[in-house]
Order: sequence, then C-alpha cells, then structure tokens
Amino acid sequence: RWPLMIDPQNQANKFIKNLGKDEAESGLDIFKMSDGQLLRNLELGIQFGKWVLIENVGEELDPALEPILLKQVDKTGSLRLGDKTIPYNQSFRFFMTATIPNPHYSPEMSVKVTILNFAITPFGLEEQMLNQFVS
Repeated sequence: RWPLMIDPQNQANKFIKNLGKDEAESGLDIFKMSDGQLLRNLELGIQFGKWVLIENVGEELDPALEPILLKQVDKTGSLRLGDKTIPYNQSFRFFMTATIPNPHYSPEMSVKVTILNFAITPFGLEEQMLNQFVS
C-alpha cells in the first residue's frame, strides 16, 4: 500500500524530497491535492516511472485515485485511470502527505493506504531542539 503521512511539521515532506533526489531514477514530481491537472500529472508519473508526492491531502481522497491506491494493474501491465488506460511503469512510486495535525480517516480509506504519523510530540520537539543547540 502507498503511504499517507500525517505531517504537520513537514518532516515527511523534507524526507521524501531528499530521498527522491538520491533514489528516483526519473525524478520526483510534487503536486498539491488541489491541482486542477492532478490526474493528468499522475498519468505521466505512472507512465514514466516517476516518484510522485501529493501534498495537502485532506481527510478524504478523490475516488479517481482508487485505481492507483489499489494498484489495479491488469495483465497487460496497464492501469485504468479515469477514462484512460495507461502503461504502468514499475518504477512509479506514490507518496501523500497531510498537514492536518489530527485527521480522522475512515476505515475504508485506512485499508487503501499505509498511514504513517510524523507528528512530533512536545517532548520530541524539545529533544530535536536540544540536539540542534548542542551540535
């Protein structure tokens, strides 16, 4: 399952961006959930094996993303997205981040993604600041 990272302090975003620079063969594309061309950009990412990071995901996802989330690749190696069938490149990677501090995801959504919580506790923030101060 693709990761959905709860990321109020943008730590996961930074991590994925740095990892994408080093690891993504075809590059990392970054889009906002509100982008009007999101599906078109995802088509290109899937086709060319890019890493795609979607920022600002809310508590619900667009149903059009379901074939990607469920990795509905057919026997010919294609994925149907909207009204188009596109070739699925195995190098494609999909990441999503949400800046909402305490989102409530439905059970239906929770089985489609892996939810990772990057939210920092006050103690964790104190530890990070002390480490920065000492170094």
